[in-house]
Amino acid sequence: MTLIQSGGVAERASNHTAFVVDQIGRAIVAGEYPAETMIPLDPDLCEMFGVSRTVVREAKKTLIAKGMIQSKAKVGTHVRRADDWNMFDEDVLRWHATARNPTRFFEELYEIRMIFEPAAAAQAAGRVNQVELDELHALCDRLATADSRTDFALADYEFHKQVLRLSGNRFLQSLGDLVQTALYSLFMAEHIGDFSDRRETVAKRHRAIVSAIASGAPTEAREAMSQVIHDGYANVMHR
Repeated sequence: MTLIQSGGVAERASNHTAFVVDQIGRAIVAGEYPAETMIPLDPDLCEMFGVSRTVVREAKKTLIAKGMIQSKAKVGTHVRRADDWNMFDEDVLRWHATARNPTRFFEELYEIRMIFEPAAAAQAAGRVNQVELDELHALCDRLATADSRTDFALADYEFHKQVLRLSGNRFLQSLGDLVQTALYSLFMAEHIGDFSDRRETVAKRHRAIVSAIASGAPTEAREAMSQVIHDGYANVMHR
């Protein structure tokens, strides 16, 4: 069996590396390793996770690329300040979204969404065809009839991703993919309780976005999207 076959050494090493990256990354975000403190030495990490030094080195390279740690010869590896982390990295977003207390993270996420998502809705206004409008309406229907938190979160994720795509701006699309992934992780991590009481209200708010886009009314589309984002933020903060 070659190394690139399923279950080979390369695959196992890759899985081990991802596991170590995930564990250390979560610990850093959780504050177990505060800024400017040292993470354990390589031999200690090998023992902690039961992996080779090669796996530890690769994991550290990944975390360095995410801006979370910095290694210095004969000194060791220390955690960088949170301001230096790449907040558009999918793993970094996911670790924040599933942290024990993501309040500040959600506040920042709300702020960045309010900057670009209303603008994307305004961009999309009047630029869509009937097929695209039908897809947005179908997603609103899915929001209104979702039987589970997962179905509800997926419908919301797909709706906002679609609006960002319809803006025609590739930068907005890329930003949206990352932020919506974080929102989905956050939504699924929260104890929502019975969301069915607000399904129709959420769907109605989203339909207002579709109506404004269909009418070619950028101001109305911007305002409708702002309302949806604000409602979502208020709901989470209330909990």
